[in-house]
Amino acid sequence: MAEEQFDFDELIARRGTRSLKWDIDQDPDVIELWVADMDFRAAPVILEALQKKLDSGVFGYGLPTKAFYEAIVSWYRKRYGVEFSRTSIIPTTGVVPAISSILQGLCLPGDEVIIQTPAYNCFFSSVRNSGLVLSENALKLVNGRWEIDFEDLEERASREKARALLFCNPQNPTGRVWTRDELTRVAEICEKHGIFLISDEIHGELTAEGFRYTPLASVSPWAKDHVITASAASKAFNIAGLQTAYIIAPVAEARNRIDRQININEVCDPNPLGIEALIAAYSDRARPGSTP
Repeated sequence: MAEEQFDFDELIARRGTRSLKWDIDQDPDVIELWVADMDFRAAPVILEALQKKLDSGVFGYGLPTKAFYEAIVSWYRKRYGVEFSRTSIIPTTGVVPAISSILQGLCLPGDEVIIQTPAYNCFFSSVRNSGLVLSENALKLVNGRWEIDFEDLEERASREKARALLFCNPQNPTGRVWTRDELTRVAEICEKHGIFLISDEIHGELTAEGFRYTPLASVSPWAKDHVITASAASKAFNIAGLQTAYIIAPVAEARNRIDRQININEVCDPNPLGIEALIAAYSDRARPGSTP
């Protein structure tokens, strides 16, 4: 199938459109760069899928369809060679609600959650609002490159109260695209000390030329079976406002606890339009070029 052309140079005026990015600050001289919300239209294949749903004229509650689950499974298989069962997928409304639900489902009040700073601001609030204790494994800036302090990470993971590592791959806000060797070492530390490894991978598709995103779940047999991944099509395809995301949790016991917390928190129902958008985004028509 011929690759669809897309005009990334088309300018979209978004001030005055109830845009969180552009209308939260009324100063016309400010260029808003504070949130991962891109200023180009969604891909034609996504707009077509949404238009079909709009033409139905019915916008009641929806269910993630078989096509929703299969789109996610196929995306990871074709892009990255990662295989997992559709039963390991938990739909939700966003990655931040997913992270909070995962932490609340797997941890007890007072447990320590390791994050690597500087970190996305919602990591702090998700941990604190869940009654958990922050354990900061500060990244090191070495010759202009952010690196993991593995010695400190191992020490923190070995603590009696350590329960989980909330990881970010690629890292937000430093932009580091972790190498396979770095990811393997992270997984080995979590396996050794028996802590949950939760990976926010929502920015995985946004790596710059010359860099390759590696799903954390792909680096070892243990990681494939134990890494809990939270992601969405929202950043790469600019559909964040449609509030649809997913969790991949291969271990049944952990998945059941997370799913229960997702329902307790009432973030179990993705937007029906978002479901259609994700299916279209993860389709062959929306995937540029050949499999990397």
